[in-house]
Amino acid sequence: MKNNRLYIIAFCLITGLSSCNKMLDLKPLDKVSDETLLATPNGIKTLVARLYAQMPMEDFNYRPTQNPAFNRRGWDGVGQNITMLDFFTDDAHRASGNGIGATNDGYWPYAQIREINLFFDNIAGAKAKGILTETQYNILKSETHFIRAYTYFGLVKRYGGVPLITKALDNDYLPGSDNTALRIPRSTEKETWNFIMSELDLAVQFLPATPSSGDGVYRATRWAAYGLKSRAALFAASVAKYSSKVPLAGEAVTSKLVGMDASDAAAFYTQSINASKEIIDKSGKTLYMPTPANASDAAKNFQNLFLTENSEIIFCKAFLNGTTVAGQGHSYDAFYNPGQTNSGFHKFGRYSPTLDIVDAFEDYSDNGSGASVPIVTRTDGNENYSIPTQANLLSNLNLPFRRYNSLMEPFVNKDARMLASVMVPGSIWKNTPIVIQGGIISPTGALTLYAQATVKGSDGKDYFAMGAPGTAFSGFLNTTGSEDGINYTTSGFSIKKYLAEGVSVQGATESSTTSWIDFRLAEIYLNYAEAVIESGTGDAALARKVLNDLRRRAAHTDNIPATLANVLKERRVELAFEGQRYWDLIRRREFHTLFNLYKRKALVPVQDLRDAAQPKFIFVRMNQHHDEISGGRRFENHFYYNSIPGRSSNNLVQNPVYN
Repeated sequence: MKNNRLYIIAFCLITGLSSCNKMLDLKPLDKVSDETLLATPNGIKTLVARLYAQMPMEDFNYRPTQNPAFNRRGWDGVGQNITMLDFFTDDAHRASGNGIGATNDGYWPYAQIREINLFFDNIAGAKAKGILTETQYNILKSETHFIRAYTYFGLVKRYGGVPLITKALDNDYLPGSDNTALRIPRSTEKETWNFIMSELDLAVQFLPATPSSGDGVYRATRWAAYGLKSRAALFAASVAKYSSKVPLAGEAVTSKLVGMDASDAAAFYTQSINASKEIIDKSGKTLYMPTPANASDAAKNFQNLFLTENSEIIFCKAFLNGTTVAGQGHSYDAFYNPGQTNSGFHKFGRYSPTLDIVDAFEDYSDNGSGASVPIVTRTDGNENYSIPTQANLLSNLNLPFRRYNSLMEPFVNKDARMLASVMVPGSIWKNTPIVIQGGIISPTGALTLYAQATVKGSDGKDYFAMGAPGTAFSGFLNTTGSEDGINYTTSGFSIKKYLAEGVSVQGATESSTTSWIDFRLAEIYLNYAEAVIESGTGDAALARKVLNDLRRRAAHTDNIPATLANVLKERRVELAFEGQRYWDLIRRREFHTLFNLYKRKALVPVQDLRDAAQPKFIFVRMNQHHDEISGGRRFENHFYYNSIPGRSSNNLVQNPVYN
């Protein structure tokens, strides 16, 4: 997915545009005259690119703790700026620790919605003047409906019902009046979801099934619109089905501005099923490398899925190297390469996948159940434990820990997708063995944890608490230190998915060019299966088939039943670290029960020198350090909806609990 293409979402849509910078410097849409960009089809495409650039895509440059949160490139001196959406879940956290709660990114894009509405007027005018043919106009109109649906989806999943504004209100302003016509109240949450569905119906009407030459998967097609409908309708159905799990009160609740009735779920499940089926039956999209020869091939294929343009991708966003074309790249590789292969930038290794997600993957016993298989750390089969602190571990060193010969040994039979998505202790990355070790037990039983030390073994050799001398390791250094110093995993794992292995990443921000996949066929399969099971409608046999197709691509050989538990587990492992987990916990109303003083888990490899004949490794389940010292993480009921901004001027009804 490299970027000598027409990278429409990477902001340069048309040939003849001298640089991305010039396009990004365009005047606001309402200030561009008909005699300039609106005078030619290519000029109008430039304005479409601007609308694409403003879509709320939660990609590499999305920072959920910042405002503005989208298209936030580089590092501005704030450590919290290096934060991915998955850090708010049980799948990962920033190495320096972070809490759980509503993202509060302040997204309130009514200026952008005004531009979208003006664009509808502008292209209608261009068609009337003969600048656009009927076909060009229809495609642009459908494309703009897709962008508006995407924008409102970004709103409704944060706030519930919002004001639905479908025209520019400039002509409704009357000097000297109270301008009540401009005070558009919030629609109900159900009305807002229905509006998004209707926008997507208009989008699929004229969007092409096949991208025009050069656009690839970077510009919306009919399948991108169906993909958004598949996702958004499933979200709406889940909110309707599970709203009653979260007791909320207040005017927004009684007015149905937040929440829906369980009876509303069926229609949305049906829309998700139908949209997914359109893609499955008619798009021609296929799983990337669906029949690997073995688990090793499956792991390599799954890793490459996110680094190459392929048949599975429905819609994505491309990037250029931001060190040569300013404002066009991202910094994923600079921020998240492990310590041993860091690029030279002073923030690195900060993406720590949790033991929670590693445990969620299967192994290859393939017994037909599809159940997760936790990493084996003990000989008595008890994996339902966690050691809170170093002091607790010291007093429990004689637990029946299983002793391994190498760092990699506990992971060799795990699902290929885990090994393709997560760097485990002992992984080979960029031809470098990744050393992740948290401590050492001396021959006399003394323990050093989360600190550097050199220990003499019974064989007279020097061994190191962190696994290597100096800084030739990637885990647990400065776990208790300052924000600036915590550049190493504090979970026992580092991220691999989306990292570019075969290229040299510059020691600078914005130098990464890997594309962000927004919709891919695997998600559509999982949306379909979940909607079928939850609703009891649709094709149950197809739901089971697509579920097992995904597992077959991961080199599993059995077939498992399409139960809700299996689909949700498969969804979690297949889509791990793609920004889905946070919103899955939101839409299914599971966040507040999961994060009720919850402490995410780390797996800490400790070298054990007590056996004089052969040094071994034990792997200890511990509470992640920062979650432990915080007393656990909590998600409050009202976090399911963000606070409505700007109420001093817009007079909108506020969401529950917020002032």
